Amino acid sequence: MPIYEYRCGSCGFEKEYLQKVNDAPVAACPSCGSDAYVKLISAAGFQLKGSGWYATDFKNGAKPKPKSDVEAPAAVKSETGPAATPAAGAACPACPGE
Repeated sequence: MPIYEYRCGSCGFEKEYLQKVNDAPVAACPSCGSDAYVKLISAAGFQLKGSGWYATDFKNGAKPKPKSDVEAPAAVKSETGPAATPAAGAACPACPGE
């Protein structure tokens, strides 16, 4: 069962409740009786223990190595330089009918 935090908007009273997901929210402040008692949104607090996948894969914070020594694709790498690309307005040899 999750733990929900509540705070009163009138008196500032805060309290945690262990409730089922289907339970109705607490409506009245137990301190002052005001209807300004609202459920807070907070991060879930849990910790994984043991020797599972999280310990071996993510615990050390290892990041993948950058692939800087990988060659560029052949379409980008050209021996003839920019002259190999068709000029603006020139017909494409692979496109019939232009």
